[in-house]
Amino acid sequence: RPVVGRVRPAVNVWETDDALKVELELPGVQSDQIELSVAGDELSIKVERPDAEPQGATYHRRERGVGSFARVVRLPLEVDANRVEAELRHGVLTITLGKAQSARPRKIEVTSGG
Repeated sequence: RPVVGRVRPAVNVWETDDALKVELELPGVQSDQIELSVAGDELSIKVERPDAEPQGATYHRRERGVGSFARVVRLPLEVDANRVEAELRHGVLTITLGKAQSARPRKIEVTSGG
């Protein structure tokens, strides 16, 4: 019996010195089927995965989700909405969110009090 579902892809989130990275696996999705937005500490991801059922096909197993889904990822720190980039390569969406200046590490100089 075919299985049809709308499974949300797992999300990886990690941090570098100056950015957050978010990664999702989106096989079969084109860049124009993805909508991203950042508001405050939330990244919204909307995807429309078309149902490309081959004509005359009889499925024996169908686990890859089709249709649309939306996901909101709460970000662990403040980001600069003007420094967001996204790239879809080989079915993997990587979003780079530049950290806000206030969230970046700052070196503090220690002075000697004599």
